[in-house]
Amino acid sequence: MGATNIEAGRADAPVATADEPRAIYAKITWRLIPVLFLCYVMAYLDRINVGFAQLQMKADLGFSDAIYGLGAGIFFVGYFLFEVPSNILLERIGARRTITRIMVVWGLISAAMASVHQPWLFYLLRFLLGIFEAGFFPGIILYLTYWYPGAYRARIIAIFSSAFAVAGLLGGPLSGWVMTDMAGVWGLRGWQWMFIIEGLPTCLVGLFVFTYLDDKPDHARWLSQEEKDLVRRNLAIENADASDGHGLGDYLAAIRDPKIYALSLSWFCFICGIYMISFWLPTLVKEMGIANPLHVGLLTAIPYGVSVVGMILIGIHSDRRLERRWHCAVPAFVGSLSLIGLVYAQGNVVMSFVLLSIGSLGIITTVPQFWAIPTSYVKGSAAAGGIAFINSLGLVGGFVSPFTLGWIKTSTGSLVLGNWLVAGILAVGGVVILAAVRPGMLRETCMRA
Repeated sequence: MGATNIEAGRADAPVATADEPRAIYAKITWRLIPVLFLCYVMAYLDRINVGFAQLQMKADLGFSDAIYGLGAGIFFVGYFLFEVPSNILLERIGARRTITRIMVVWGLISAAMASVHQPWLFYLLRFLLGIFEAGFFPGIILYLTYWYPGAYRARIIAIFSSAFAVAGLLGGPLSGWVMTDMAGVWGLRGWQWMFIIEGLPTCLVGLFVFTYLDDKPDHARWLSQEEKDLVRRNLAIENADASDGHGLGDYLAAIRDPKIYALSLSWFCFICGIYMISFWLPTLVKEMGIANPLHVGLLTAIPYGVSVVGMILIGIHSDRRLERRWHCAVPAFVGSLSLIGLVYAQGNVVMSFVLLSIGSLGIITTVPQFWAIPTSYVKGSAAAGGIAFINSLGLVGGFVSPFTLGWIKTSTGSLVLGNWLVAGILAVGGVVILAAVRPGMLRETCMRA
């Protein structure tokens, strides 16, 4: 397929520009990644704070676990429907306008979650949140391909993706504190204040993005012409065999490739694990006998803190070895085994937290390792739609996982069966990656990082 190319994942992959100064990419990283990191922290915090809100709002509003699970998951229905159009729009109008639009609107909707009083409004706002946040994550992944060659992507995506672990690291204590200490202020409940306090600042960050980001290297006044030429040359080498055709035609060619669907299946499996952690971690901690929302929030920070450090170190190792398959599959298997171990560690709080931390590290690490593969596979004008298409299909797991786990929790009173189910799904994801991305198939044509 003309629009695609796959990196090698081999230590002996060709190095096209090894003598070029790496300081330029450090300069780009310091300029872009802190702001994009902050944006993703805000995005993920607004997406998962419903997991903390449910510790109070279910009782306040009379919602069952099944209602909560459906509301948490319906976010991804809106996300699925509008993600590909959003990414194609980003390719046409630029990252600044797209990210600003997304962040301002989703911040307002997230704050509006404080007005929820009936299941239908809960479902509606979560659906709208999905619609207007659609395209953010794949849009940023696409945006990074405008700046970085493939040999840098695992570590850069790992640093960026660690934002959702940091959102859990910071969001747990913040949400717990707000829900505990702000309850009753101005007649609002703690969970209502949480949505307001964590939603409105997102709008301000979105407006800042519009004044700060540059759509592409050629627009960056903070890069010299020589630096722009180097970035353009490295990307041209990597994209040398990508199609020069029109976006729609290349996108249609990309989605006819069976490997796109294999990658989507693997991403679906990883997403099921990621959103078990994201939406149900507070519940898992509460089931260990921790009742106070502040204490729950503080304890949920432990698995996320371990994940932040681990995923960045694994991303660096993956880039140095130019290996993706096993760096993606092994964490998935570790996450699977840890979820099974949790079933047998019930009643042992210390062992449960050790397993939760290891499992979270494994599950969360699949994110940057996975995306280092399709960003080197789908190239040229197919990248915008192709990356969003993979993410859209995979994010069906974002609906299936919370909804199924909510139904299991309501039916059985615990998440034990859910642990077994998600553990099996994660293992399938790891196997699919190993089967779909064979040694020697992937080729990296850019400099060794």
